Amino acid sequence: MRPHSHPIRVYFEDTDAGGMAYHAAYLRWAERARTEALREAGMPHHEMMERHNAILVVRRVEVEYVRPARLDDLVTLETRVLAARGATIVLDQRARKDGADLAVMRVELACLDRDELRPRRIPEPWRTAIGGDAVAPVPGA
Repeated sequence: MRPHSHPIRVYFEDTDAGGMAYHAAYLRWAERARTEALREAGMPHHEMMERHNAILVVRRVEVEYVRPARLDDLVTLETRVLAARGATIVLDQRARKDGADLAVMRVELACLDRDELRPRRIPEPWRTAIGGDAVAPVPGA
């Protein structure tokens, strides 16, 4: 899957008393960006659930907060697949403003059987669309 960009406006509800984006807002934004990246690639969540009885869940998130986003900022969430193996997808997600990183996230997703909640191999055509067992370089590394 090619890198995906998703715009987010920082609203009052996203900020703390100082007008800076609250740390948890970045996680909500990253979730929206992942969902839109899958939808744009023709792989909406509801199809994975209905056709393959599979769901993606967050297994691990590492966040480095670099600079704060502020009220009314237009932030872009960039999503890149780093690896997709077996039942696991590893993503690089970055909240950026004017080309500069605000937050850098490494997100690990697990594919689970929807009923049994047990790990299962990422179903086709999602596996092929996100790059199979490919591993991409980490941006900025």
